[in-house]
Amino acid sequence: MSTETDQEHPCLPGGLIALEQWQAPETSIRKTLRTGVRDILDQLRASIHPEEQAFRSLDDLPLLTPDRLRQYAPPPDAAEVTRAILAQLETREALRGRSVPFLVVPPFSGLARSLAASGRRVITPPDHLLLSEQDARSWWQRQLSGDHWVIPELADFWLRHRSGLSLLKELFALLASDKAGTGLIGCSSWCWQFWANYLPELPVAPVTPAPLDGERLVRWLDHLARSQTGQSLTVRMTHDGLYVLPAPEQAGQIKYSSFAQDLASLARGNPGVALAIWRRALRARPEAESEGDDVKSEGDLEAVTSSGPGCWVAPLDQLSLPAVPQSVGRHSSHVLHALLLHEGLSEEQLALVTGLSHREVDLTLGRCQRAELVTVVDTGTYFHVTPLGYPAVRKYLLSRGYPADGFGE
Repeated sequence: MSTETDQEHPCLPGGLIALEQWQAPETSIRKTLRTGVRDILDQLRASIHPEEQAFRSLDDLPLLTPDRLRQYAPPPDAAEVTRAILAQLETREALRGRSVPFLVVPPFSGLARSLAASGRRVITPPDHLLLSEQDARSWWQRQLSGDHWVIPELADFWLRHRSGLSLLKELFALLASDKAGTGLIGCSSWCWQFWANYLPELPVAPVTPAPLDGERLVRWLDHLARSQTGQSLTVRMTHDGLYVLPAPEQAGQIKYSSFAQDLASLARGNPGVALAIWRRALRARPEAESEGDDVKSEGDLEAVTSSGPGCWVAPLDQLSLPAVPQSVGRHSSHVLHALLLHEGLSEEQLALVTGLSHREVDLTLGRCQRAELVTVVDTGTYFHVTPLGYPAVRKYLLSRGYPADGFGE
């Protein structure tokens, strides 16, 4: 059911909620049943004889061009998201009077980019993060004095090393004594999870964007496309013709797929991950469509009132998404966990926080890059987990006993 908050902020569906209220979206009943049936059939086939897959691979169908992807599935507008966040902070009664609101978000949310565009004074980390407590305290006292400030990503201010914790320990001490001035802090969920365990009495009450369930995801994807084209985007499934977009309120009585609900579940409500998978799944309109095919009907076509652009989307179970192969090596879990804790690190920093040699770090990064689990940004200096690889990485780390953030259960 749509809420007033959802309608007011199409770039921030659901608005901001208390961190403890966050819940992962549920998978559609249809997908759950289909997965169960497929598991049973796979076991039967393994005991009898191999058969062809129920659906042919869609990897050979035309992909959207880069220009079309930028039109149909662009990243959120940072300034627009910032305005929505600030408006939410002003209206949330629990945050009124707080001098330093604290936002915790899962990876790939784009929050840091949005907060950096807030117009407030941006505090950036010092060149060297290994500081004594006294030096860290003096550094913060200089940074926090003066006008309104913002820290776009708190994970940039520490290293998991005995000498790399001082900056955040001193910042939290200042927050506890209400000596941090007036500001705004953004923090990745993996960084927050570490510090919430390390300092369980942290003097903050974080908020987070509401998770994107299927309904919110549809409206959000529609909003992204409309922000570029000025029109609703029509998207249908390649295998059965059911609709994913436009948003239901912009169309007539048409049949909708459970794709958006299943995508929201696969991405665990994470907008950055959902958008990355959505971009991977979009396909160009097949040539045969103009001749008529068995996946559409005149009634369905007449029900869509939008005259905007259109394309197709491949089913999730036919996509080739990154997985963690055995070949990534025995040090991969240390490296991947460190990258998530710190929202990206250089090779030198990875060696420092993992205790691995530079050669071991280099080999592990190379394997993870080939598996599409890690990418390099910032002119080839910093490595990050990829949004497409994140679901597999998170599952892999959990299976190996690593503590994970709270945005997945």
